[in-house]
Amino acid sequence: MATEVIKQGGTRRGANMGVLRVDHPDILEFITIKKNLKEMENFNLSVGITKTFMEAIAKEGEYDLVNPRTNRSVRHLRAKEVLEAMVSASWETGDPGILFLDHINEANPTPELGEMESTNPCGEVPLLPHEPCVLGSINLLKMLSEKNGKWEVNFDKLGMTVRHAVHFLDNVIDRSQYPLPQISQMAKGNRKIGLGVMGLAHFLIRLGIPYPSQKALEVVKGIMSFIQYQAREQSIELAEKRGMFPNFKGSIYDKPGGMRLRNATLTTIAPTGTLSLLANCSSGIEPLFAIQYTRRALEDMEFEIMDPLFIELGEKKGFMNPELFKALSEGTSLQELPQIPREIKELFVTSFEISPVWHIKIQAAFQEYTDNAVSKTINFPRDATQEEVREAFLMAYQERCKGITIYRSGSKPSQVLACGTKQVC
Repeated sequence: MATEVIKQGGTRRGANMGVLRVDHPDILEFITIKKNLKEMENFNLSVGITKTFMEAIAKEGEYDLVNPRTNRSVRHLRAKEVLEAMVSASWETGDPGILFLDHINEANPTPELGEMESTNPCGEVPLLPHEPCVLGSINLLKMLSEKNGKWEVNFDKLGMTVRHAVHFLDNVIDRSQYPLPQISQMAKGNRKIGLGVMGLAHFLIRLGIPYPSQKALEVVKGIMSFIQYQAREQSIELAEKRGMFPNFKGSIYDKPGGMRLRNATLTTIAPTGTLSLLANCSSGIEPLFAIQYTRRALEDMEFEIMDPLFIELGEKKGFMNPELFKALSEGTSLQELPQIPREIKELFVTSFEISPVWHIKIQAAFQEYTDNAVSKTINFPRDATQEEVREAFLMAYQERCKGITIYRSGSKPSQVLACGTKQVC
């Protein structure tokens, strides 16, 4: 009800996250609950997957369902049957997503404070009870400089921006007002922040690098490792001036040679749906959803959006015209238009034209150098099979992602983004 009130306020929709461990006795009901379109409308749902469950899948065996009150086994289920239920529900409705609890807790910076069991609504910040998230994102498109007609990364500007952002977000923790004293205590005790990026798709296009490519993976790892290093250096400097985070003792850094940090975590990859609209760049680390699409917001509000970078390059190279605009607005794929130069088609590849394998590889590349987690939607076209969804789930675990969310186009009665009358996405 609180979420409905927020929505009716007319500013933005509310969001909640509901997580249930895969070994909970009610897990099958939880997995399928959103097949009823009137249930849990304001919730994203995720299943917390355990290492025991993944081992049971590998052995095609059973695993225990545990009463959380008594911590005793109450019955068994075949792991494969539960996996198939998750695959089917995600394919049909987009929920549930998956959280890999073992990967999440292996990176828990303060294990003595407890295990992480859930995340914020979009999955990018695993949280302990009463922890808030303090997030910020750097527009990668603004971290490029043009020299002699060629774009390159301005690492001096990026490094300075990272350091200012860490300083700013650390200040936010102290300046914020918290609704409960427990939240204030956790926020100021761990001082977690999550600095990430947005505009990746546009960033790669500027550099002339296709999103689904080995070169893109190399660039991603280089950029994110640089951001993480600069963030940690700034946090160390802040700790020297202001002190380490109060819960430092017993943390993973409390060891000989460990980093003396001001903040228990520093980096996160958020979805930046609204931020990227304000910044006029592609969202988060997602590929382009479409060249031209409709964005729906709140009640009865729709916006027609054409990618600004495509317009810029189209006018520069001379292929923009009313006929092209009409074709794209109807949902025609860029790949079907002979007048578009080949290099433009390769750079402006859209979400549904990219194999889920590359979606996951990009997510895993960012996760390697991110303290918290990575919010990423693995988009599937309407005709995707359940087998493809299953393969994505298993690959995400193998690639050491902390979670995975899939969305098959058309699997909800309405969706925030839609492209064209041809319904190709």
